Amino acid sequence: MDSRAAILGRAAEIASVDGLEGVTIGRLAVELGMSKSGVFSHFGSKEELQLAAVHTASEIFAREVVVAGGSLLDLSDRWLDYSKRRVFPGGCFFVVTRSEFAARPGRVRDALMLFNLRWVSLLERLCGDAQMAFEVDALLAAADRFAVLYDDASAYERVRLALRARHTMPIGTEISIATARDSSIASQASSTI
Repeated sequence: MDSRAAILGRAAEIASVDGLEGVTIGRLAVELGMSKSGVFSHFGSKEELQLAAVHTASEIFAREVVVAGGSLLDLSDRWLDYSKRRVFPGGCFFVVTRSEFAARPGRVRDALMLFNLRWVSLLERLCGDAQMAFEVDALLAAADRFAVLYDDASAYERVRLALRARHTMPIGTEISIATARDSSIASQASSTI
């Protein structure tokens, strides 16, 4: 793994616990045994580092959750597994960081917002209903925060059951299948860098 990839992997891990504001050049230098100038030379500014961390996290998310494709329930199951396995130690990178930057205009917020819009659009395409897509996203985020806060993995199964129950209420809502092509949600961050 090259040093830039190592820096970004660690930055995404830190952000999942301490938010993107917790990602600093100095902290990364200490944790990775590098000089501050060595870390800084890869990015040029804290904002560029944060944007690159968002892009890295979106690629990891796409690989873990989206690339295999499938139904709404398939993607939801993989999302819950991604959170449960602690791909990022603080749970879902995007649940943490979208809250952190929700009211803070700028390029980092724009990158997070674009990722989230693409994710929710994918959910909406899979279920054919904007309201249900909103509910699915909210349930997934709730499971992540509950499980992390209380160190209680039972939230994942409760959300799985809720999604299956909700999914069977309106007949015929599973109208589409995600494909590897849908992993383009990861490209959102690079368009803002």
